[in-house]
Amino acid sequence: MAQVTRGPEAFDDGGQHDRHPPPSADDPVTEGLLDELARSGLPAELRSWVTAALWGDEALTALLNGERMPDAAQGATPGPDTSPGGPVRRAYLTGIRVQGFRGIGRPAELTFPPGPGLTVIVGRNGSGKSSFAEAAEAALTGRNPRWDAMPTGWRDGWRNLHYDERTEATVDLHIAGDDGPTRVNRRWTGESVRSARGEVVHPDGETSPLRTLAWGEHLVRYRPFLSYDELGRTVTGRAAELYDTLTALLGLTGLADAERRLARVCDGLAKRRDRPSRELRFLLEALQSTDDPRAARAVQLLTASHLDLEALRSIAADDGPNDPALHTVLRRLRRLSVPERVVISDVVNELRGAAMELAMAAGTKGDHAHGVVRLLEQALEHHQRHPTETTCPTCSTQGALGADWVRRANAQLRALRSQAASASAAYERADAARDQARFLLAPAPSWLPPESELGQVWALWESGADITDLGELAEHVETVGRKLRAAAVTARRDATERLEDPTGGWAPLAEQLSGWLDDAQEAIAAREALAPAEAALNWLSEQARELRSQQLGPVATQAEQVWFRLRQERHIDLQGMRLIGRGARRRVEVDVSVDGVEDQTSAPGLLSQGEFQALALSICLPRALVDGNPFGFLVLDDPVQAMDTETVEGLASVLSEVGRHRQLIVFTHDTRLSDALRRLGLPATIRTINRDAMSNVWVTEGDG
Repeated sequence: MAQVTRGPEAFDDGGQHDRHPPPSADDPVTEGLLDELARSGLPAELRSWVTAALWGDEALTALLNGERMPDAAQGATPGPDTSPGGPVRRAYLTGIRVQGFRGIGRPAELTFPPGPGLTVIVGRNGSGKSSFAEAAEAALTGRNPRWDAMPTGWRDGWRNLHYDERTEATVDLHIAGDDGPTRVNRRWTGESVRSARGEVVHPDGETSPLRTLAWGEHLVRYRPFLSYDELGRTVTGRAAELYDTLTALLGLTGLADAERRLARVCDGLAKRRDRPSRELRFLLEALQSTDDPRAARAVQLLTASHLDLEALRSIAADDGPNDPALHTVLRRLRRLSVPERVVISDVVNELRGAAMELAMAAGTKGDHAHGVVRLLEQALEHHQRHPTETTCPTCSTQGALGADWVRRANAQLRALRSQAASASAAYERADAARDQARFLLAPAPSWLPPESELGQVWALWESGADITDLGELAEHVETVGRKLRAAAVTARRDATERLEDPTGGWAPLAEQLSGWLDDAQEAIAAREALAPAEAALNWLSEQARELRSQQLGPVATQAEQVWFRLRQERHIDLQGMRLIGRGARRRVEVDVSVDGVEDQTSAPGLLSQGEFQALALSICLPRALVDGNPFGFLVLDDPVQAMDTETVEGLASVLSEVGRHRQLIVFTHDTRLSDALRRLGLPATIRTINRDAMSNVWVTEGDG
């Protein structure tokens, strides 16, 4: 089978990966694109749009606002080099050990020879097959996509009911070039299925976090686990899911993101450009509904062949009164709102309640523990920012900080947090109450005259934001709040009495006209920016189309070869795959013809569930053969479901062929796969998994 060569990616621990990092100059796709851009002869403005799109939203925003792009986006190195050098060190599974997890109670183990080969593990439903597969994935990633869709009842009952000593999953790996095995261990200590902590034991016995394996992005891109549910979603799930999977696999995620970013900017510019045209009809109708001469003059200017923005601005600014500034203040005073009485009362009550709770916690052991916890957390945060410093920044003791100190500090934190819980809750409540009060003590509006009675009371009101004592703050909010409300009522009443509109309703029309003029000014700038941005997007989209076609070709060829074997005697052809569209419309188009009919709209509808599953396998299996994939193994959970006997025979042939190059571990309840392997004389190791009523699981050679 043809293979696609891609370089390894960076890793982030814990199963939560940043899937959209800035482009790296060492990324061959970005590097080649930048080289092509330099040779393209495009105007500098267009090249700037493409470069900004590749760099990210910050650079695009800067370019859009006419500001200087970030320094890194200007140079030859648009991002940090996160790609480790050297050839891929491929890893193979040598063992999976599980205890206390789902259907497995007492410790149970599966072992495998390191290297390519096909192992089929057969067992009835409920025998523990999926427990092994999901435990292996949880050990490496900390999660399993199947868990996300599970109801709360499942998540609360995921531990094994017959064994409560320890819940643990361990994966042993042989990594090329190492003298001994690498062990990945994950142990659950809390009630949540996501409470596990993982670690790596290296061949030399050294223990380190999972991130030291540098597999984080690889686990997203190459994903060495494939379940029945995932196979179903490949061809029947959301169109964007398969697109994103293949894009990441081919190393084109950064390019796809750049294209989406630039398309989003162009859409925004087009909307800003067109907004005044859409709103003009409504503005003209409003202006024509009055006999004010300013409105008539505005209609003339708005319908003229040339738009005189300055003249229109002058008309919109003429709001009639002798003192336009005072008129504006009076209008705003009439609509002014201040905190409601019930809101003030609630904040005061919370401040006093928090003050009482804080006073009760003061001087207790929990208060002391809370203080120590805060100090330790700040010290650990400081150490994380400056990991190479070993001298204590407070007492200047040399060699005080380091890995041993971090372990002791974390241990002390675990011991103190429960003791400090009550006091910490009191402090948190106090902080929250103080934040509520400070949010209430908003500054006076900028337009409010500070010498007015309301302005003076408001200045006193907002000064309370500097009060830290909860009791004093409560008293301030309660007392000054009453004064503020009274002054606001008086100011609103006076404004209503003084406010006159000699223009007969021109003021709201003037505001509507002013808003439209703001949009018109933005539309002019948007029109100027849109032309080069769209030209840059067209160039980038064409480059993306060509790159996707080039990169996807070998994978599509592999998929066609796999499908050819799986289809057996059916007259159903897989004729190609294409990555098309962008943004919400991105999708993978799979060409399937039935009996020579190439109608893409109806042919897939003629496929059975088993054929859909075979089609999904055809698309997913080539991922294991990509050269840049550091995982020499692929775990498949129940890929045989819904397949008929002929398709199972084709699957046996495909798995055996892939097993010549990679390590395949297949869990299935269907004995037809092992029967087909024997009948066809294909090399495979076949084992049977058994489980009794007490969740004891054991494995025997053969399929029983």
